[in-house]
Amino acid sequence: MRTFEHFPNLVTMFFARAQENGSKPFLWAKRDGAWRPLSWTETAKQVASIATALKALGLEPGDRVALVSENRPEWCIADLAIMAAGCVTVPTYVTNTERDHAHILGDSGARAVIVSTAKLARTLVPAVLRSVHCKLVIGIEDIRIGQSGDVALHDWKKMIADHPGDVAAVAARATFKRDDLACLIYTSGTGGAPRGVRQHHGAILHNVAGCIDIISNDYGWDDEVFLSFLPLSHAYEHSGGQFLPISLGGQIYYSEGLEKLGSNIEEVRPTLMVVVPRLFEVLRARIVKGIEKQGGLAPKLLQRAISLGAKDLGRGIPFWDKPVDLFIKKTLRPKVQAKFGGRIKALVSGGAPLNPDIGVFFHALGLNLLQGYGQTEAGPVISCNRAKAGIKMDTVGPPMKDTEVRIADDGEILVRGELVMHGYWNNPAETARVLQDGWLHTGDVGHIDDRGRIVITDRKKDLIVNDKGDNVSPQKIEGMLTLQPEILQAMVVGDKRPHLVGLVVPDPEWLMEWCVAQDMKPDCSQLCSDPAVMRAVQAAVDRVNADLSVIEKVRRVVLTPDAFTVDNEMLTPSMKIRRHKIREVYGERLDALYKA
Repeated sequence: MRTFEHFPNLVTMFFARAQENGSKPFLWAKRDGAWRPLSWTETAKQVASIATALKALGLEPGDRVALVSENRPEWCIADLAIMAAGCVTVPTYVTNTERDHAHILGDSGARAVIVSTAKLARTLVPAVLRSVHCKLVIGIEDIRIGQSGDVALHDWKKMIADHPGDVAAVAARATFKRDDLACLIYTSGTGGAPRGVRQHHGAILHNVAGCIDIISNDYGWDDEVFLSFLPLSHAYEHSGGQFLPISLGGQIYYSEGLEKLGSNIEEVRPTLMVVVPRLFEVLRARIVKGIEKQGGLAPKLLQRAISLGAKDLGRGIPFWDKPVDLFIKKTLRPKVQAKFGGRIKALVSGGAPLNPDIGVFFHALGLNLLQGYGQTEAGPVISCNRAKAGIKMDTVGPPMKDTEVRIADDGEILVRGELVMHGYWNNPAETARVLQDGWLHTGDVGHIDDRGRIVITDRKKDLIVNDKGDNVSPQKIEGMLTLQPEILQAMVVGDKRPHLVGLVVPDPEWLMEWCVAQDMKPDCSQLCSDPAVMRAVQAAVDRVNADLSVIEKVRRVVLTPDAFTVDNEMLTPSMKIRRHKIREVYGERLDALYKA
């Protein structure tokens, strides 16, 4: 079993891997219809060049540099170069508004910003021009600033050309310690303004070591290939989709986006992927629909596979089911696995709760789906399901290596270890609230089962407490609702109320098919008030209610044609619903369900 060295910082780790791998491919992007690589050596040269250029521009150790870019090789190069110059990376989401950028630039005190495209610069530059500290803008592609005032614009390619990087010299200057600040990652915030999480080098390295421990013991560590899809500005992708591949000496392919993700997976054939539950829900719906269209034996085989998958995760498949399982293994599973490239070792789900039924579904089709758990304040990975502990889909596995977890008297999950942040930037009050006696108070509620696996029941602040004092987990119910083909998204409410009600976004594909069957015009905005559509959606809700306790049942729902999105601020960039924003828009309609 290969072991992972103890590195003093992330920059040293990168340069060590670059020296080991030399001309081997490292970063891949699609250009002119073909995947084109950047070698480890060339990447190291560019990192050294940009780091040297940043210092030449007057940036000093500890200065914050914002990074606004879609996932691409330059994102990784910029991030490493900022750190190699002794500065602190401040990643921001490409979906940020001008107001979001202004808040982050102002709060972080960033002196410079690297932006990839003219399109992204349009919302960023106005915030820069109003900024007190940010006076340098570096464009990866050609961008322009109209009346720039005292803001200087620099070109990425010219910076590289004008500052030939001395890799050895830049690597030698990387004397940072594990306790030193590496990046400020602003939480996407399900409520209130984003807070800057102070992630030190050791927090991310601790995460990487824990992930490698799982990979080495359960799957073996070889020539790993990653497909980067989730935004790198999110801590989950930043640690798991960038620094984990670097630590493994692996390759990173940058996805072309959601619409091409399926074809990218088949082309790249990744060995490991980090993803969010919503992607699995979408993929599950597509797989089910494709199999149902085949007709004949295929749908029955799928149902049998799911049944066997549930048994396998329980007490194991009984001997009398072995022949059927073997038949499914030879027929159905290879077709599904081929859609994922055919060499996936594990798909790791994080960022939001995974419905256990989704986990069983993919396991039944021969894919190792591991649910992880964490938050930005912890590097972000705290725990992950693993084979040697026994995978149980309603748990998030045992804590990672060298990570302490305990349950407080009120059920809150507490975490301690090198992975825990050093606090929030410029926010001592919030820091004192969540960091107490060395323990991170996660805000999540749960318990630890008899095999050491963490079971999360809900967010402490998201728990619904009805008028009788019963606690209800909305995330569990919402997850079950969105598994129904009729329902795309859902939010349930019921705090201090006698029962639950909900807001439902009907699935557009289901609605289209329903209209065809009913010979009706597919107008989603009109159909959401149609009594027949209401009855069909309520029937889906009732199917879910059949598996819920009395206090969990959703009595009535209201429909909306408008999906929750990042643009309308009802979703965070990591695809969590922002309850307070949804309540602002739909609160009166939800309250009216209790009066009718």
